[in-house]
Amino acid sequence: MADALQNLVEKLQARFSDALRECKLDRQEVTIEVFPAKAIEVFTALRDESDFAFEQVMDICGVDYSTYGEVEWATSESTNKGFSRGVIERATSRSPVAIQHTVDRVIANKCRFAAVYQLLSVSLNQRVRVRIFASDNDLPVVPSVVGIWAASAWYEREAFDLYGIVFEGHPDLRRILTDYGFIGHPFRKDFPLIGHVEMRYDPERGRVVYEPVSIEPRVLVPRVIRKDHHYLSGSH
Repeated sequence: MADALQNLVEKLQARFSDALRECKLDRQEVTIEVFPAKAIEVFTALRDESDFAFEQVMDICGVDYSTYGEVEWATSESTNKGFSRGVIERATSRSPVAIQHTVDRVIANKCRFAAVYQLLSVSLNQRVRVRIFASDNDLPVVPSVVGIWAASAWYEREAFDLYGIVFEGHPDLRRILTDYGFIGHPFRKDFPLIGHVEMRYDPERGRVVYEPVSIEPRVLVPRVIRKDHHYLSGSH
């Protein structure tokens, strides 16, 4: 398997060298990053050329890289005041890795939003992940692949609905999961967890009404597994 994957990486690098930002094999998965201007050309070749033969698009999703590389919650133990590190920057008990980025801030040199495509070749029994970054953070736009894989139509609508990524050339780019009048894109990392509005049925009006959200905003903190003799092997 490893030899087959490495062979695929080499074929991708040789065929699309000028169109790729990145091509790597990691954890037995092949990922390529494609320049937006070259996307349709690359996708068409990935589908049609015999070395690749990716007949199916299995999934398309959006990604918000606005906090990529940040590990705010990395810690080895809890504090004596509970979860203060979740509210107070650099609070006691944060490990050194938690107060610095684990990787260079990729987002500093790239764009915030990306569309990620999972492609499958049934005939060759191989997969590849393709990532395309949108160049504009305010209006992220990438080319639609509906003309290459018709099944991508709904996937692209989901990514548009949840992340606000516009797929240029899509024949019917509308929201698909949220309501018609929904404001914002709920999978963006700056979208509030409690949302902006809530809905309820008003018996006096005889219809559903929308109102400003009434939930109190709060800071969410992760669960910390404490060192406890009850859970240590050989303590019984």
